[in-house]
Amino acid sequence: MTVEFSNTKASVWNSIQTALQEAGFVVANVSGLEKTHKGFKAVTTSTAVKQDLVISAYKPNGGLEERFKKTGHTPEGVWDFMKTHLRNLPVVKPRGGELEFIAERDPRILYDRMVAFYVGHGVPVPLSSAEFQAGLAEKFPEREGMAFLAEQVAEFDKKRAQMQGVGQMSIFVEDEKSAIDWLRGELKKTPATYQDIQPKFMQQLGASWKKFETRPELALLLEQNFLQYRGDGEVPAQIHSYLSTQNKDMRNLPKDDARLRSRAKDRWYVPDPAKAVDVESIRNKRLLQEFRQLCDEAGVQLPSPGVSNQTQLPLVLPAAKKTARKKLKEVRTEAVRLGFKECFAAKDYATILALAAHLPNNVIEEDEQLQMIFDMAEMRSGG
Repeated sequence: MTVEFSNTKASVWNSIQTALQEAGFVVANVSGLEKTHKGFKAVTTSTAVKQDLVISAYKPNGGLEERFKKTGHTPEGVWDFMKTHLRNLPVVKPRGGELEFIAERDPRILYDRMVAFYVGHGVPVPLSSAEFQAGLAEKFPEREGMAFLAEQVAEFDKKRAQMQGVGQMSIFVEDEKSAIDWLRGELKKTPATYQDIQPKFMQQLGASWKKFETRPELALLLEQNFLQYRGDGEVPAQIHSYLSTQNKDMRNLPKDDARLRSRAKDRWYVPDPAKAVDVESIRNKRLLQEFRQLCDEAGVQLPSPGVSNQTQLPLVLPAAKKTARKKLKEVRTEAVRLGFKECFAAKDYATILALAAHLPNNVIEEDEQLQMIFDMAEMRSGG
């Protein structure tokens, strides 16, 4: 199915995607529709949408649904879905002499699509984001930051050889998730110290930042999502590769060379998939602590023994006061997203609905994943 729409509100965009997913569709591609003649408003109004968006979606076939009933709760079900999904995505997008970056093939977006598929089927997601990234890198070929099936790589490589290059995915920084994506892109290209990255980061936190989203400290984002080389032992491969490429005197040096270690010290870098699992595990514990605090502030009682059987962090909270609680002014959406996922996996729909009533306006409406989890929780609670 192909859906064309034109609207400036993120809530409308998310509502359309959520409706598609709840009807059993999976979003495969989103692109702009080139129009030869623009409408009167698009020409004369600065706030009007200049370009319609086109969503391509599909319903899984080839027996996936039947297999999913048997293997959905295992990692095998995840990779079965990914094979079907990657097969339905465009392989190349030529434009103006170069290939466009296909955002739907980005590992982080692939994870979100997989989570949406699982939520839509009411099945707990068996892999964390980091475990998914590690498995994806192991099982599927990667080109220019995009994942492909083995049979698709030849077509991409052939077209890539005919083009000037591959464009980069533009990141619009408006919340913690997009800020992390921006940092990942920067540090992947250039492992940097806090002092180097801080001015660039501050420039990204402009007027586009969502009013309800807590502004994160750069130090906290780096600590919870990336690794820092302290100057001990061998220099990580990513930093070594960057320094040897940029500096002639750093080439062909062993990874434990004193000069190389000195130049690499204090630089932050993107962890490889294996180490990313440990980094994410620590981060998730802190996010769940914050989710517990949000519930406490809102007067929402978490069930005992915790949000889910998979974690012991969110303990029983004091009983909520009888006085009505106002809406929270700011929240860390990443904490809400993880908390909702844990609650959904534990079939604790009451906590999801109770906390949702206290969240700032648009938190759920502007987040595709939260919208779908909320809708499913409401439906399963008889709402």
